[in-house]
Formats: sequence, structure tokens, C-alpha cells
Amino acid sequence: MPPRRRKRSARVAVMVLGAGAFALAGCREEQVEAQAFPDLAACEAAAGSDPALTIEACRTSFEEAQALNVESAPRYDSLEVCEELHGDGACGSEAQATQGGSGSIWMPLLAGYLIGNMMGGRSGYAGAQPLYRTNDGKFTNAAGSSTFSSNRGAARMDASQFVRPSPTVNKPPMSRASALSRGGFGATGSSRAAFGG
Repeated sequence: MPPRRRKRSARVAVMVLGAGAFALAGCREEQVEAQAFPDLAACEAAAGSDPALTIEACRTSFEEAQALNVESAPRYDSLEVCEELHGDGACGSEAQATQGGSGSIWMPLLAGYLIGNMMGGRSGYAGAQPLYRTNDGKFTNAAGSSTFSSNRGAARMDASQFVRPSPTVNKPPMSRASALSRGGFGATGSSRAAFGG
């Protein structure tokens, strides 16, 4: 009897260990190979350097980033508040950005975009994200959840960086008080990898 019990205990231990390893693997965030470009022309110039980066992928991603910009860019009730958070000359009116919004709502200008492709055995397009300048010369995404040191280069990042941001269109614009109460747009984000060329 004792040898049999020992054998069964060893089997149970292996099963528990295997289940634990599977649970840990399931918790690991999926990775995306991301590339940042300051504009469409920079992406098209780099097309072909990576099999996944084609001129068509550049254009499709840029259009997606522009659409997200119109839908989800941070919106402010004055040019002064926008420039305080994004830098001098880095803002425009919603009417200019959307060809039909309000002239009294201000948005940061698109300062680049991210393109993401899935990694780790999963092929496919992860999405695109607009990038905006911050007042300290860095860049942030539409959600303000991440800050990047550059708008050019490549890095690996979590797939969560490509989740569609909440829409801001038709919502009240942020005032100085509401923007600064969260430390400024992009201040809540964690600093991500510096993009390398």
C-alpha cells in the first residue's frame, strides 16, 4: 500500500504543477511587435524592410489612426489648456480636425501613429493607435495610458496598448481643472520602451 500511495501523490503533484504552469502562461500578456512612425510618408519609406510592413499596411493603419483620432482624441475647452498639456503649436480646433466639429473645442494634432502585429505564434494585425505630443516632448496614445519617448522606431509591447480607446466625441471637453485633476493628459500612463530605429 505505501508505494502505491506515493506513486499517486507524485501523479497529483505533477498535475498540480502542470495546472499552475498553464495558469501562469494564461496570465501573461500577449505581445505585439509595434512600429511607430511620425507620419504616413515615413511608414511608406520603411515599407519592405519588414515582411509585415507594406505600403498598403501603412495606409490602412494610418487611416485607422486618423479615424481613432477623430473619435477618441482628448478634447479641451480652450486652446490654452490644450497647449499647456501638449505643447505650443501642437493643437488645433475640433472643426479643423474633423471637418465639421466645434470651433470652440480643441484637440492635440496627430503627431504619429503606432502599427502593431501579433507575436508568439499568433499571426495577424493588432491594430493602429494615434500618437500625440506631450508638453515634455514625449508622446502618448489616445487613452493617455502610455507615454513613449519617441514617435519613430520599433519595440515589443503588450497587446493592451492596442485596445480601442473610449470615444470623446460628443462628450464635454476637459477644462483646465478636470485635465489637471488627473495630473495632465498622459500623466497617468506608465512610460514604455524607448523606440529604437
